[in-house]
Amino acid sequence: MTNRAVLWIVFVAVHLAVASSGFLLPNEPMGDVYRVYEPWSIAAWEGAGVVGITEEWVYPQLALLPMLLAHAPGALLGDYTWGWAVLVTALDAVAFAMLLGRGRSRGRVTAAWFWIAAIVCLGPVGMYRIDAVTVPMAVVALLWLIGRPWAASILLAAATWIKVWPAALLAAAVVSVRRRGALVGGAALLSAGVVAMVVAAGGAEHVFGFVAGQTGRGLQVEAPVSAVYLWGALLGIEGFWVFYDQELLTFQVTGAEVDTVIAAMTPVLAVVALALAALGAVKAWRGVSFVRLFPPLALALVVSLIVTNKVGSPQFQTWLIPVLVFALAVDRRRWARPAVLVLVAGALTQLVYPVLYMGILYPEPLSVTLLTVRNLILFALLAWTAVRLVRLPAPSRAT
Repeated sequence: MTNRAVLWIVFVAVHLAVASSGFLLPNEPMGDVYRVYEPWSIAAWEGAGVVGITEEWVYPQLALLPMLLAHAPGALLGDYTWGWAVLVTALDAVAFAMLLGRGRSRGRVTAAWFWIAAIVCLGPVGMYRIDAVTVPMAVVALLWLIGRPWAASILLAAATWIKVWPAALLAAAVVSVRRRGALVGGAALLSAGVVAMVVAAGGAEHVFGFVAGQTGRGLQVEAPVSAVYLWGALLGIEGFWVFYDQELLTFQVTGAEVDTVIAAMTPVLAVVALALAALGAVKAWRGVSFVRLFPPLALALVVSLIVTNKVGSPQFQTWLIPVLVFALAVDRRRWARPAVLVLVAGALTQLVYPVLYMGILYPEPLSVTLLTVRNLILFALLAWTAVRLVRLPAPSRAT
């Protein structure tokens, strides 16, 4: 049996096992699918209101499309949640096939094994969230960046209109790739089309509602910045506690000066992202090649979106997968250690949610410590990539 055949067998087995675990593990890691995505999509099908069009929505408008598409396999299986799992598996399979090819590239084979391992480590939350749809889209787009920049840009822009995070990959690509006009043009074309459709459907006032929805949020309990408040709640410090936001359907933290921290986080995120992009632009201007520059810049931007974010949902760990898949495919030796850190962060995330999540909502030492270690790993990744960017040599000094 060839390595390629083994990979495909493991791919199928892992997706089936992880999809099944969503029904077996505590705290309903697949709950968003049938509690939130299904009602939204049913309302749209039945003409009872379209999120992002007739009302404000926390997601960009194209996020509704996979929610609607999941009804097709869901109808065949008699269950919308399993239909979602089939949809995600099918999208992963397309991207996995494109990544693996004929299985002759050691880098791509390594990247394929990493992707499978990441799915196992992160568990069902990586499958049963809207972010799962954007991962295979991002993988394919990164594989296309050099040979098909227009297609890559359109795909990344479409993924961004599903969940905003792929914009970091698009920004890194614009800095790193020489054919910037194609990247900017493709993204602008797709975005203009989406905006035009939303306006034509009567949703002009809600086109960018997802932006306002994010800036107005509090500190979600798993966000790295929330660690101080979470430890405060664990230690019983007066005024520090975890609570449930009925409007946003998330658990948040509060405590001393929390409003000041909330107000500061969005500017901090913007400053960090702009600083990293500027550093990448300097390296590109000095002639650093795409293969050397793009992976650390893309990873730095993605990790910065996680560690400086007021929201800290466990599925955010999926954002790290496409960058590491690409990095391992082009330079597996140099990126082996960061890949291991990402796997460890994913495994800790699954332990925190869904396995030990009650120890976060009602703070207990083990759960809070595991979450803190996971967040420290993310900070370590950000520091490593930032240092890597700074140390990238110009061609004249390359060894």
